[in-house]
Amino acid sequence: MLDSLVILIDTREQANLNITDYFNEKNINYKNKKLDTGDYSFYLPQRPEAGISRPVYFSNQLIIERKKTLTELSGNLTRGRSRFENELIRGFNAKFILMIEDQAGYEKIIRHQYNTEYNPRSFIGSLHTFRARYDIELNFIDPKYSGNFIYYSCYYWLYEFLK
Repeated sequence: MLDSLVILIDTREQANLNITDYFNEKNINYKNKKLDTGDYSFYLPQRPEAGISRPVYFSNQLIIERKKTLTELSGNLTRGRSRFENELIRGFNAKFILMIEDQAGYEKIIRHQYNTEYNPRSFIGSLHTFRARYDIELNFIDPKYSGNFIYYSCYYWLYEFLK
């Protein structure tokens, strides 16, 4: 069953060739579908021989929200704060992973190496507040490993779920 999982990509997700190229290179199945919360999740397709009589979606149980830049994340924590927090609230009962495509992102926030006036202390404070309040997982990832991170986050979440 693990090998049959299909990654779901929200139809509004943009500029993700680094991710889809990885999926294509590794022959990982993916499908574009409007997701209510987050940018990535997965489902198991119908497989009667394995006892799956219809597709089983996990998009309300594992949510991966991707931020391409610290500038984008900064905007979500300032101008778009209520919209972003509403997304966290919608995903509260799920495993919610916030993936920021900047491996040195935490250090860059502390050093104010991003293109907004958002104060580094406030930026860090907001991230940790949301992490504590909504039990989200924060991951700063090199963009070249984003596809790998998404796939294995889904794969091993399902592995644990099926145990």
